Amino acid sequence: MSVDVYNPACKLYFPSRKFYIITFAVLKEMDSADTTTTHQAPELSLFLPVLDEEDNLRPMHAKIKAALDALGKTAEVIFVDDGSTDKSLAILKDIAAEDGRVRVISLRRNYGQTAAMSAGIDAAKGEILIPMDADLQNDPADIKRLLDKLDEGYDVVSGWRKNRQDKMVSRKIPSMIANKIISWIGDVHLHDYGCSLKAYRRDVLKDVKLYGEMHRFIPIYASWAGARVTEIPVDHHARTAGKSKYGISRTIKVIFDLMTIKFMAEYHTKPIYVFGTAGMLAFAASVLAGLYAVFLKFAHVFGLPQYHADFVETPLPVLSIVMFAISIQFFLMGLLAELLVRTYHESQDKAIYAVREKIGFE
Repeated sequence: MSVDVYNPACKLYFPSRKFYIITFAVLKEMDSADTTTTHQAPELSLFLPVLDEEDNLRPMHAKIKAALDALGKTAEVIFVDDGSTDKSLAILKDIAAEDGRVRVISLRRNYGQTAAMSAGIDAAKGEILIPMDADLQNDPADIKRLLDKLDEGYDVVSGWRKNRQDKMVSRKIPSMIANKIISWIGDVHLHDYGCSLKAYRRDVLKDVKLYGEMHRFIPIYASWAGARVTEIPVDHHARTAGKSKYGISRTIKVIFDLMTIKFMAEYHTKPIYVFGTAGMLAFAASVLAGLYAVFLKFAHVFGLPQYHADFVETPLPVLSIVMFAISIQFFLMGLLAELLVRTYHESQDKAIYAVREKIGFE
Protein backbone atom coordinates (compact mmCIF):
# COMPACT_ATOMS: atom_id res chain seq x y z
CA MET A 1 0.00 0.00 0.00
CA SER A 2 1.34 3.40 -0.91
CA VAL A 3 1.15 6.23 1.64
CA ASP A 4 1.81 9.90 1.01
CA VAL A 5 4.53 11.38 3.22
CA TYR A 6 3.85 14.49 5.28
CA ASN A 7 6.71 16.84 6.10
CA PRO A 8 5.75 19.01 9.09
CA ALA A 9 8.67 21.39 8.53
CA CYS A 10 7.28 22.76 5.29
CA LYS A 11 3.71 21.50 5.72
CA LEU A 12 3.59 19.79 2.33
CA TYR A 13 2.54 16.34 1.23
CA PHE A 14 5.04 14.51 -1.03
CA PRO A 15 3.46 11.93 -3.36
CA SER A 16 4.86 8.43 -3.12
CA ARG A 17 7.18 6.85 -5.70
CA LYS A 18 4.30 4.75 -7.00
CA PHE A 19 2.38 7.93 -7.81
CA TYR A 20 5.30 9.24 -9.91
CA ILE A 21 5.60 5.95 -11.81
CA ILE A 22 1.89 5.82 -12.64
CA THR A 23 1.81 9.49 -13.65
CA PHE A 24 4.88 9.10 -15.88
CA ALA A 25 3.40 6.02 -17.57
CA VAL A 26 0.12 7.83 -18.29
CA LEU A 27 1.87 10.91 -19.66
CA LYS A 28 4.13 8.76 -21.84
CA GLU A 29 1.11 6.91 -23.24
CA MET A 30 -0.66 10.20 -23.99
CA ASP A 31 2.44 11.63 -25.63
CA SER A 32 2.90 8.49 -27.74
CA ALA A 33 -0.72 8.57 -28.90
CA ASP A 34 -0.49 12.27 -29.72
CA THR A 35 2.76 11.77 -31.67
CA THR A 36 1.26 8.93 -33.69
CA THR A 37 -1.75 11.03 -34.60
CA THR A 38 0.20 14.18 -35.39
CA HIS A 39 3.12 12.71 -37.31
CA GLN A 40 1.43 9.95 -39.25
CA ALA A 41 2.79 9.99 -42.80
CA PRO A 42 0.29 11.25 -45.39
CA GLU A 43 -0.61 9.23 -48.45
CA LEU A 44 0.29 12.05 -50.85
CA SER A 45 2.91 14.80 -50.85
CA LEU A 46 2.53 17.62 -53.34
CA PHE A 47 5.44 20.03 -53.68
CA LEU A 48 5.52 23.20 -55.74
CA PRO A 49 8.54 25.45 -56.41
CA VAL A 50 7.53 29.10 -56.23
CA LEU A 51 9.30 32.13 -57.68
CA ASP A 52 7.43 35.44 -57.82
CA GLU A 53 3.94 33.96 -58.28
CA GLU A 54 1.96 36.20 -55.91
CA ASP A 55 -1.07 36.47 -58.23
CA ASN A 56 -1.29 32.71 -58.83
CA LEU A 57 -0.85 31.25 -55.35
CA ARG A 58 -4.35 31.61 -53.90
CA PRO A 59 -6.12 30.38 -57.07
CA MET A 60 -3.64 27.48 -57.24
CA HIS A 61 -4.23 26.58 -53.61
CA ALA A 62 -7.99 26.65 -54.17
CA LYS A 63 -7.65 24.20 -57.08
CA ILE A 64 -5.33 21.93 -55.10
CA LYS A 65 -7.72 21.96 -52.12
CA ALA A 66 -10.67 21.02 -54.34
CA ALA A 67 -8.69 18.20 -55.98
CA LEU A 68 -7.49 16.77 -52.67
CA ASP A 69 -10.92 17.01 -51.06
CA ALA A 70 -12.36 15.05 -53.99
CA LEU A 71 -9.70 12.36 -53.61
CA GLY A 72 -10.37 11.79 -49.95
CA LYS A 73 -6.73 10.90 -49.23
CA THR A 74 -4.47 12.26 -46.53
CA ALA A 75 -2.06 14.72 -48.06
CA GLU A 76 0.43 17.48 -47.47
CA VAL A 77 1.14 20.42 -49.78
CA ILE A 78 4.68 21.81 -49.67
CA PHE A 79 5.34 25.19 -51.25
CA VAL A 80 9.06 25.90 -51.72
CA ASP A 81 9.71 29.61 -52.05
CA ASP A 82 12.84 29.91 -54.17
CA GLY A 83 13.90 33.41 -53.15
CA SER A 84 10.83 35.32 -54.35
CA THR A 85 11.14 39.10 -54.38
CA ASP A 86 7.39 39.84 -54.43
CA LYS A 87 4.72 39.03 -51.82
CA SER A 88 4.72 35.30 -52.53
CA LEU A 89 6.21 34.27 -49.17
CA ALA A 90 3.76 36.39 -47.18
CA ILE A 91 0.83 34.92 -49.09
CA LEU A 92 2.15 31.39 -48.54
CA LYS A 93 2.37 32.03 -44.79
CA ASP A 94 -1.26 33.12 -44.78
CA ILE A 95 -2.30 30.04 -46.75
CA ALA A 96 -0.40 27.79 -44.32
CA ALA A 97 -2.19 29.43 -41.38
CA GLU A 98 -5.55 28.73 -43.05
CA ASP A 99 -4.89 25.17 -44.26
CA GLY A 100 -3.31 22.60 -41.96
CA ARG A 101 -2.13 20.53 -44.90
CA VAL A 102 0.11 23.30 -46.24
CA ARG A 103 3.80 23.51 -45.42
CA VAL A 104 6.15 26.29 -46.57
CA ILE A 105 9.90 26.12 -47.12
CA SER A 106 11.65 29.43 -47.73
CA LEU A 107 15.08 29.21 -49.33
CA ARG A 108 17.63 31.88 -48.49
CA ARG A 109 18.01 32.93 -52.12
CA ASN A 110 17.07 31.86 -55.63
CA TYR A 111 18.77 28.51 -56.21
CA GLY A 112 16.81 27.40 -59.27
CA GLN A 113 13.98 24.97 -59.93
CA THR A 114 16.06 21.83 -59.45
CA ALA A 115 17.21 22.89 -55.98
CA ALA A 116 13.66 23.89 -55.02
CA MET A 117 12.32 20.52 -56.15
CA SER A 118 15.09 18.75 -54.26
CA ALA A 119 14.08 20.64 -51.10
CA GLY A 120 10.50 19.51 -51.66
CA ILE A 121 11.54 15.88 -52.11
CA ASP A 122 13.66 15.98 -48.94
CA ALA A 123 10.80 17.42 -46.89
CA ALA A 124 8.02 15.21 -48.28
CA LYS A 125 6.69 12.43 -46.03
CA GLY A 126 4.04 10.88 -48.30
CA GLU A 127 4.13 7.51 -50.01
CA ILE A 128 3.36 9.17 -53.36
CA LEU A 129 5.27 12.32 -54.35
CA ILE A 130 3.76 14.72 -56.89
CA PRO A 131 5.64 17.82 -58.09
CA MET A 132 3.88 20.52 -60.06
CA ASP A 133 4.26 24.15 -61.09
CA ALA A 134 2.63 26.96 -59.11
CA ASP A 135 1.78 29.13 -62.13
CA LEU A 136 -1.69 27.61 -62.79
CA GLN A 137 -0.54 25.98 -66.03
CA ASN A 138 -0.70 22.50 -64.45
CA ASP A 139 -4.18 21.34 -63.42
CA PRO A 140 -4.47 19.69 -59.97
CA ALA A 141 -7.54 17.83 -61.24
CA ASP A 142 -5.11 15.58 -63.16
CA ILE A 143 -3.68 14.23 -59.89
CA LYS A 144 -6.41 11.56 -59.75
CA ARG A 145 -5.53 10.35 -63.23
CA LEU A 146 -1.85 10.10 -62.29
CA LEU A 147 -2.73 8.05 -59.22
CA ASP A 148 -5.02 5.76 -61.22
CA LYS A 149 -2.12 5.07 -63.60
CA LEU A 150 0.22 4.33 -60.69
CA ASP A 151 -2.32 1.78 -59.45
CA GLU A 152 -1.81 -0.15 -62.69
CA GLY A 153 1.65 -1.13 -61.43
CA TYR A 154 3.84 1.76 -62.55
CA ASP A 155 6.41 3.52 -60.35
CA VAL A 156 6.60 6.80 -62.27
CA VAL A 157 3.82 8.49 -64.24
CA SER A 158 4.88 11.54 -66.22
CA GLY A 159 2.53 14.22 -67.49
CA TRP A 160 2.44 14.95 -71.22
CA ARG A 161 1.25 18.43 -72.20
CA LYS A 162 -0.23 17.14 -75.43
CA ASN A 163 -2.07 20.40 -76.13
CA ARG A 164 0.55 22.73 -74.74
CA GLN A 165 -0.51 26.37 -74.42
CA ASP A 166 2.82 28.05 -75.09
CA LYS A 167 4.46 29.97 -77.92
CA MET A 168 5.32 27.78 -80.89
CA VAL A 169 8.73 29.12 -81.93
CA SER A 170 10.29 30.04 -78.59
CA ARG A 171 8.90 27.23 -76.44
CA LYS A 172 7.17 24.35 -78.21
CA ILE A 173 9.57 23.64 -81.09
CA PRO A 174 12.77 23.76 -78.94
CA SER A 175 11.01 21.56 -76.39
CA MET A 176 10.03 18.98 -79.01
CA ILE A 177 13.61 18.77 -80.27
CA ALA A 178 15.01 18.54 -76.73
CA ASN A 179 12.55 15.77 -75.80
CA LYS A 180 13.57 13.72 -78.84
CA ILE A 181 17.26 14.05 -77.97
CA ILE A 182 16.71 13.29 -74.27
CA SER A 183 14.63 10.21 -75.11
CA TRP A 184 17.32 8.97 -77.49
CA ILE A 185 20.18 9.51 -75.05
CA GLY A 186 18.39 8.35 -71.91
CA ASP A 187 16.57 5.48 -73.66
CA VAL A 188 13.35 6.41 -71.84
CA HIS A 189 10.88 7.47 -74.48
CA LEU A 190 8.64 10.26 -73.16
CA HIS A 191 7.01 13.04 -75.15
CA ASP A 192 7.43 15.73 -72.51
CA TYR A 193 10.32 15.75 -70.05
CA GLY A 194 9.70 19.40 -69.22
CA CYS A 195 6.27 18.85 -67.69
CA SER A 196 6.61 19.26 -63.92
CA LEU A 197 3.40 17.35 -63.16
CA LYS A 198 4.47 13.79 -62.40
CA ALA A 199 3.80 11.12 -59.78
CA TYR A 200 6.49 9.04 -58.11
CA ARG A 201 6.48 6.27 -55.56
CA ARG A 202 8.63 7.27 -52.59
CA ASP A 203 11.16 4.44 -52.95
CA VAL A 204 11.97 5.60 -56.49
CA LEU A 205 13.25 8.97 -55.26
CA LYS A 206 14.89 7.99 -51.98
CA ASP A 207 18.43 7.83 -53.44
CA VAL A 208 18.07 10.47 -56.18
CA LYS A 209 20.31 13.52 -55.81
CA LEU A 210 19.66 16.43 -58.14
CA TYR A 211 22.18 18.92 -59.52
CA GLY A 212 22.20 21.58 -62.23
CA GLU A 213 18.94 21.38 -64.20
CA MET A 214 18.57 17.64 -63.63
CA HIS A 215 15.01 17.64 -62.27
CA ARG A 216 13.61 17.01 -65.75
CA PHE A 217 15.66 13.80 -65.99
CA ILE A 218 14.27 12.12 -62.85
CA PRO A 219 12.32 9.56 -64.95
CA ILE A 220 15.63 8.50 -66.51
CA TYR A 221 17.29 8.08 -63.10
CA ALA A 222 14.25 6.10 -61.94
CA SER A 223 14.37 3.88 -65.01
CA TRP A 224 18.06 3.13 -64.38
CA ALA A 225 17.05 1.95 -60.91
CA GLY A 226 14.53 -0.45 -62.46
CA ALA A 227 11.38 1.67 -62.06
CA ARG A 228 8.46 1.19 -64.44
CA VAL A 229 7.90 4.50 -66.22
CA THR A 230 4.98 5.67 -68.33
CA GLU A 231 3.16 8.88 -69.26
CA ILE A 232 -0.38 10.17 -69.73
CA PRO A 233 -1.72 13.33 -71.40
CA VAL A 234 -2.54 16.09 -68.93
CA ASP A 235 -4.24 19.45 -69.26
CA HIS A 236 -2.14 22.54 -69.78
CA HIS A 237 -3.37 26.11 -69.42
CA ALA A 238 -1.97 29.36 -70.74
CA ARG A 239 -0.30 31.57 -68.16
CA THR A 240 -2.69 34.33 -67.08
CA ALA A 241 -0.55 36.08 -64.45
CA GLY A 242 3.11 36.43 -63.62
CA LYS A 243 6.06 35.99 -65.91
CA SER A 244 7.67 32.85 -67.31
CA LYS A 245 11.05 32.01 -65.76
CA TYR A 246 12.26 30.03 -68.79
CA GLY A 247 14.61 31.43 -71.42
CA ILE A 248 16.90 30.36 -74.25
CA SER A 249 19.76 30.01 -71.76
CA ARG A 250 18.00 26.97 -70.31
CA THR A 251 18.47 25.16 -73.64
CA ILE A 252 22.25 25.51 -73.29
CA LYS A 253 22.09 24.15 -69.73
CA VAL A 254 20.05 21.18 -70.93
CA ILE A 255 22.76 20.37 -73.51
CA PHE A 256 25.42 20.30 -70.80
CA ASP A 257 23.19 18.20 -68.56
CA LEU A 258 22.61 15.77 -71.43
CA MET A 259 26.37 15.25 -71.68
CA THR A 260 26.40 14.42 -67.97
CA ILE A 261 23.39 12.12 -68.36
CA LYS A 262 25.07 10.21 -71.20
CA PHE A 263 28.27 9.82 -69.21
CA MET A 264 26.39 8.70 -66.10
CA ALA A 265 24.29 6.27 -68.09
CA GLU A 266 27.17 4.48 -69.77
CA TYR A 267 30.33 5.03 -67.76
CA HIS A 268 29.62 6.17 -64.19
CA THR A 269 31.17 2.96 -62.80
CA LYS A 270 33.82 2.58 -65.52
CA PRO A 271 35.20 6.04 -66.44
CA ILE A 272 38.46 4.53 -67.69
CA TYR A 273 36.54 3.46 -70.81
CA VAL A 274 35.94 7.11 -71.73
CA PHE A 275 39.33 8.51 -70.82
CA GLY A 276 41.13 5.41 -72.07
CA THR A 277 39.43 5.64 -75.46
CA ALA A 278 40.32 9.32 -75.75
CA GLY A 279 43.88 8.48 -74.70
CA MET A 280 44.17 5.75 -77.31
CA LEU A 281 42.92 8.11 -80.03
CA ALA A 282 45.42 10.76 -78.99
CA PHE A 283 48.20 8.14 -78.90
CA ALA A 284 47.22 6.90 -82.37
CA ALA A 285 47.32 10.47 -83.69
CA SER A 286 50.76 10.91 -82.10
CA VAL A 287 52.11 7.75 -83.74
CA LEU A 288 50.66 8.58 -87.16
CA ALA A 289 52.00 12.14 -87.05
CA GLY A 290 55.43 10.86 -85.98
CA LEU A 291 55.56 8.17 -88.68
CA TYR A 292 54.50 10.62 -91.38
CA ALA A 293 57.18 13.08 -90.24
CA VAL A 294 59.80 10.30 -90.50
CA PHE A 295 58.49 9.38 -93.95
CA LEU A 296 58.86 12.98 -95.14
CA LYS A 297 62.35 13.13 -93.67
CA PHE A 298 63.49 10.05 -95.62
CA ALA A 299 61.22 10.35 -98.65
CA HIS A 300 64.23 10.55 -100.98
CA VAL A 301 65.33 7.11 -99.76
CA PHE A 302 62.10 5.68 -101.11
CA GLY A 303 62.59 7.45 -104.43
CA LEU A 304 60.15 10.26 -103.63
CA PRO A 305 62.34 13.35 -103.31
CA GLN A 306 59.41 15.64 -104.10
CA TYR A 307 57.91 14.79 -100.66
CA HIS A 308 61.11 15.42 -98.72
CA ALA A 309 60.81 17.72 -95.70
CA ASP A 310 63.05 18.05 -92.66
CA PHE A 311 61.60 17.94 -89.18
CA VAL A 312 61.90 21.72 -88.83
CA GLU A 313 59.91 22.23 -92.05
CA THR A 314 56.73 20.57 -90.84
CA PRO A 315 54.64 20.84 -87.62
CA LEU A 316 54.20 17.06 -87.50
CA PRO A 317 56.97 16.34 -84.93
CA VAL A 318 55.51 18.95 -82.57
CA LEU A 319 52.01 17.55 -83.14
CA SER A 320 53.27 14.06 -82.39
CA ILE A 321 54.83 15.15 -79.09
CA VAL A 322 51.78 17.16 -78.02
CA MET A 323 49.34 14.32 -78.81
CA PHE A 324 51.56 11.86 -76.94
CA ALA A 325 51.51 14.10 -73.86
CA ILE A 326 47.71 14.46 -74.14
CA SER A 327 47.30 10.68 -74.39
CA ILE A 328 49.30 10.21 -71.18
CA GLN A 329 47.09 12.83 -69.47
CA PHE A 330 43.93 11.03 -70.56
CA PHE A 331 45.20 7.70 -69.25
CA LEU A 332 46.12 9.24 -65.89
CA MET A 333 42.76 11.05 -65.64
CA GLY A 334 41.01 7.76 -66.30
CA LEU A 335 42.93 6.08 -63.49
CA LEU A 336 42.14 8.93 -61.10
CA ALA A 337 38.45 8.73 -62.07
CA GLU A 338 38.48 4.99 -61.37
CA LEU A 339 39.94 5.65 -57.92
CA LEU A 340 37.26 8.28 -57.23
CA VAL A 341 34.46 5.94 -58.29
CA ARG A 342 35.73 3.19 -56.04
CA THR A 343 36.17 5.61 -53.15
CA TYR A 344 32.63 6.94 -53.68
CA HIS A 345 31.02 3.49 -53.63
CA GLU A 346 33.18 1.79 -51.03
CA SER A 347 33.46 4.61 -48.48
CA GLN A 348 29.66 4.97 -48.35
CA ASP A 349 28.97 1.27 -48.83
CA LYS A 350 26.96 2.08 -51.96
CA ALA A 351 25.98 -0.79 -54.20
CA ILE A 352 26.42 -0.55 -57.97
CA TYR A 353 23.07 -2.25 -58.47
CA ALA A 354 19.46 -1.76 -57.35
CA VAL A 355 17.20 -4.54 -56.03
CA ARG A 356 13.47 -4.42 -56.78
CA GLU A 357 12.47 -7.02 -54.18
CA LYS A 358 13.77 -10.03 -52.27
CA ILE A 359 11.86 -13.28 -51.88
CA GLY A 360 12.60 -15.95 -49.29
CA PHE A 361 14.82 -13.72 -47.14
CA GLU A 362 14.09 -12.99 -43.48
